[in-house]
Amino acid sequence: MAGHSKWANIKHRKARQDASRGKVWTKVIREITVAAKGGPDPSDNPRLRLALDKANAANMPKDTIKRAIQKGSGTGEMGVIEELTFEGYGPNGVAILVETMTDNRNRTVADVRHAFSKFGGNMGTDGSVAYLFNKLGIVQVDLTNDEDQIMEIALDAGADDFTVTEDYFEIISTPANLSAVTEAFKKNNIETLLAENTMRADTLVNLDQEASEKVLKIMNFMDDLDDVQEVHTNAEFPEDFTEEV
Repeated sequence: MAGHSKWANIKHRKARQDASRGKVWTKVIREITVAAKGGPDPSDNPRLRLALDKANAANMPKDTIKRAIQKGSGTGEMGVIEELTFEGYGPNGVAILVETMTDNRNRTVADVRHAFSKFGGNMGTDGSVAYLFNKLGIVQVDLTNDEDQIMEIALDAGADDFTVTEDYFEIISTPANLSAVTEAFKKNNIETLLAENTMRADTLVNLDQEASEKVLKIMNFMDDLDDVQEVHTNAEFPEDFTEEV
């Protein structure tokens, strides 16, 4: 399993734990608010539809969702939330890309810079590692479904690739086609385990157990920052890597 997938699986376990504590709501609310800038109607706003799917999966109350949409679309309480991306290097020279949403730029810059320095990394300039990553749409479907059916639905909806892992079917699309792929599964009454736009690196840095533990510490710390939405790396953890989340 490639490192980006290993980190993705760790993040998803963390997300489930965070959800049990309600912590995930903060990130989803920000995502809805920013997505709603493109319009409050999810039928005309694919990014908002994806954010609402996350909100429903996290059992977020309808009133909370409504307020976030109103805030983002300008029909309710006004507030400025901006998207900022930070780039840098962690232990062993691995690239780290941090996507944030914040209402306080200075706070977020300070928090991310502290995280890099705390764990032996350093924050880079714009473009220093972003070129290593490609933005993709990722959909995961449970293996209990029929493989041929899943592949047919995905490819007919415009997906670019289909793979089978030990845990799920993974469908890769362009970010623009992600919504069409997820809608195709909904129409066929097939539940998705995950549907999101993410960043994946083409060039990976192989790590041993010790280096993996160091990188995981900075990744987890970054992921726990209030303003951080997603953290990406080109680290490739070993097959037998064991971690504590």
